[in-house]
Amino acid sequence: MSSTKPYLLRAIFEWAEDNGFTPQVLVNAEAAGVEVPLKHVVDGQIVLNISSSAVQLHVMDNDCLSFSARFSGIEQDIFLPIDSILAIFARENSQGIFFEDIDDDGHDPEPTLAAVTSEPASKEKEGEGPTKPKGGPHLKIIK
Repeated sequence: MSSTKPYLLRAIFEWAEDNGFTPQVLVNAEAAGVEVPLKHVVDGQIVLNISSSAVQLHVMDNDCLSFSARFSGIEQDIFLPIDSILAIFARENSQGIFFEDIDDDGHDPEPTLAAVTSEPASKEKEGEGPTKPKGGPHLKIIK
């Protein structure tokens, strides 16, 4: 049975584009086969804007995401094996899907629906309990 990950990637990409959002992917830049500009990698990861206005999409299939984009004015080819993509989300509202690693037995794990932010998830102040999220994701997993 094929992985659900590439199908979910395409679905969130289309949802973001249809709603005027900017689809972005979080990528493990250290994964095998990844081709990204290394000077933009931070802590082994890179966030890439994959909107149709920012890139020239070559391939988005069950094996990889491949496109051309400009970095510092220089066009570069980007190649991302599907397994290297950790999350896809809309830049404007951080809604999307975070993917866990594939289980040891090769089966897809359940995707985690989450708002992806660049800040740590916990912003507890000294002497206070955990802060409550202002709203959860609006996507549901239907089995």
